[in-house]
Amino acid sequence: MSDFCVAKFGGTSVANSDAMLNCMRIVTANPKTKLVVLSASAGVTNLLVKLANGVADEAEREETISKISAIQNQILDYLGHPEAISGEIKNHIDQIRILAREAVYETNDVLVDRIVCNGELMSTKLFTEVMKKNGYDAVWFDVRKVMRTDNNFGKAAPIIEVLRIQAQKELSDLVQNHIVITQGFIGSNAEGQTTTLGRGGSDYSAALLGEALNFGEVEIWTDVPGIYTTDPRIVSTAHAIPEISFAEAAEMATFGAKILHPATVQPAMRANIPVFVGSSKEPRAGGTWIRPDTDSKPLFRAVAIRKNQILLTLKTARMVGACGFLSTAFGIFAKHGLSVDLVTTSEQSIAVTLDNTGTKSNGQSILSEALLADLRQIASVKIEEDLSLIALIGNHMSRTPGSESKVFSAIFDIPIRLICYGASSHNTCFLVHSKDGEEAVRRLHVHLLD
Repeated sequence: MSDFCVAKFGGTSVANSDAMLNCMRIVTANPKTKLVVLSASAGVTNLLVKLANGVADEAEREETISKISAIQNQILDYLGHPEAISGEIKNHIDQIRILAREAVYETNDVLVDRIVCNGELMSTKLFTEVMKKNGYDAVWFDVRKVMRTDNNFGKAAPIIEVLRIQAQKELSDLVQNHIVITQGFIGSNAEGQTTTLGRGGSDYSAALLGEALNFGEVEIWTDVPGIYTTDPRIVSTAHAIPEISFAEAAEMATFGAKILHPATVQPAMRANIPVFVGSSKEPRAGGTWIRPDTDSKPLFRAVAIRKNQILLTLKTARMVGACGFLSTAFGIFAKHGLSVDLVTTSEQSIAVTLDNTGTKSNGQSILSEALLADLRQIASVKIEEDLSLIALIGNHMSRTPGSESKVFSAIFDIPIRLICYGASSHNTCFLVHSKDGEEAVRRLHVHLLD
């Protein structure tokens, strides 16, 4: 393993020229940083998704494209509008315009990925020029050359072994001699078609590239200084966690801590790579280190909330004393590319939760008619929406007497729709109505973490 570092910067960190200059200073302050992974500039992906879903009114379509252009032009103003990069950005805008017209008549996941990838392609090209303008040896690299994925457009899965081979072939020598600037979130399938890894996939891209290149460190630079005990917008006394284990971080990311994409920890765990999370706006404010293990193992570490959850209850008398019903049900979810979070069962029913925050790049609901039709072939289906998943993260919960009484006494008068406990000693999860979600977080934080 080398001592090189891959640094990832989110959309707010590359929102404009001033933000990009902050990123440049962070990158160049660490001589180990050899690979930089960027999201699209803040706001651009949402505008591209809007176009990809079809904007029939031409004036509205052009206004949306103008907003995207304005974000790029502000950075070009700083650069002085050099001909080469100005031409490249114009080509991207022209391509967006052509594809946006296509989306009016018919859109699909393939077209969405072709449109939204332009955000990352533009931000990385502009950031490369910002680096060069200030005298640094930066080179732009198209990550689609190495980030091989399957054909699940909108939420593609990387093919790890192919990624490793391609990264070693295309990037190993390049990072030895330059600072390489590349994209998060996007990849390509075996046919060379552009794919995306789903919203928030840039964190995941950075960790995957760090693993493939045997780097010694991954840095995730965002707009907050580290991982907090909970969302500080909900609880004012929330505070940054100096150090957290891979296992705890994986639970937090999975169950709602938006500071990390849920899959980010997986490559780091496989390769034993420490991950640092910090603020590009306040790089000296410190942050959170995610490590294989930590000396500190508190019973309660943090509380996370994930809103916009769906509860599906499948009920049938065929479950009673039968074998294979769960396998059939989960086979249907797998067929439709869905990951189930929480599960509870009774003699005649199974209840599962699904995350409806927009697992694909286009942000559309995951409850398709095809999915429901398949499920109704095996059971009656009850759908409950407008729910929030609360996850309490910590250590040794299921082995510590009295821990659950502390949890539920804090929220004794809040109705709980579902509880999941025991599969992991690192979490206790439960489902509440959305109107009660933030209040549950506040009470748990006050009683267990303040």
